Amino acid sequence: MRLNELRDYIESELAVSRFRDYCPNGVQVEGRTEVRRIATAVTASQAVLQAATAWGADAILVHHGYFWRNEDAGIVGIKKRRIAHLLQHDVSLLVYHLPLDAHPVFGNNAQLGERLGFIKQGNFGEQDIACYGELVHAQTLQQLTRHIERSLQRAPLVIGHANPHIARIAWCSGGGQGYFEQAVALGVDAFLTGEISEQNVHVAQETGVAFIAAGHHATERYGVQALGEHLSARFGLEHRFFDQDNPV
Repeated sequence: MRLNELRDYIESELAVSRFRDYCPNGVQVEGRTEVRRIATAVTASQAVLQAATAWGADAILVHHGYFWRNEDAGIVGIKKRRIAHLLQHDVSLLVYHLPLDAHPVFGNNAQLGERLGFIKQGNFGEQDIACYGELVHAQTLQQLTRHIERSLQRAPLVIGHANPHIARIAWCSGGGQGYFEQAVALGVDAFLTGEISEQNVHVAQETGVAFIAAGHHATERYGVQALGEHLSARFGLEHRFFDQDNPV
């Protein structure tokens, strides 16, 4: 299919126009006009670009791209090498940040909740990207932690007592630690996100609501994969997900 048709379909499906974001969503680097092979990844790192172009990707679809708000606008250093690689291989880079977090089916939070078996009841946070709901069965924090570790293949950092039962939970993939106090106000027993900040420890200790930091990358693997698989099934594109592990 044509690159502009792929872009238009994704932007309609993800309702891109309704989001105020920290980076441009859509085609950040334009390559060849025809797309037959699409690679997906969490971040458009140099290693991902090299692996995807070696596979023969016509376009690379990621959650974390370039040109973030307040960053240096110069095309120098790492950014120059990454963009030069895309241009040299005539490969497009498509980036969807908050729209991919928030989508009710292909979104990072929808996919994370589905993978962990959470029952979603609603949304909260900036532009409703975070979710809250309940577990199928109440369990101890220790049991929930083991379940998350098995599902995400990453041992999370947990602030909270091991024994209290967890029934209600809120979650936001990636760097969602700023929503912790909003989650507490919803009356949940635990909050799951990717990263943790210093103040989150004190809020967890003083409220009794557990804080679970399961990794920015580890919690954001699934949305872009789901979108890539959907595009493959709908348009007959070849799709491959490239997972460059990241301990953060």
